Amino acid sequence: MLDFKNAEDFTKVFQEIFPKLMHYLETEEIKELSGLNITPGQINALLILHLHNGLTMGELSAEIYLAESAATRLVDRLVKMNLVKRKGDIKDRRVVRVYLTSYGLQLANLVFERRKHRFDNLAARLLPEEREMLVLSVKAVLRVFEELETEALMNTDDN
Repeated sequence: MLDFKNAEDFTKVFQEIFPKLMHYLETEEIKELSGLNITPGQINALLILHLHNGLTMGELSAEIYLAESAATRLVDRLVKMNLVKRKGDIKDRRVVRVYLTSYGLQLANLVFERRKHRFDNLAARLLPEEREMLVLSVKAVLRVFEELETEALMNTDDN
């Protein structure tokens, strides 16, 4: 078990690990998008819509961490590529929702299958307790990042 006596010890180890981890993740992302003629940002939007089809532009922009204007431009490109379509909301005509087309769904499924293969390989090489620790740790990191982001937004609003 690692023993971090202070935050500096943690930071030093994490700064050694982080570039290697990012390199691996970026390399794997390039592999999973190989031959698909789609950018990481575009596939991210498709994968979010695969999980939550029919999001409003505001909801989608929040999920992909883009300003609504940037998300709108991204969706414009995805519409031109026949990967998503916009439809008015049945209950409120002012609201526009974004849906995957059948082609967008096929592409999202293909990327999910490629990722499943990668993570199945990772899981097979980890002990069950390592898998649990990894998931708990990544969730903790995401929680802290979300807290920091919320605090930063609150501080921005105060100024």
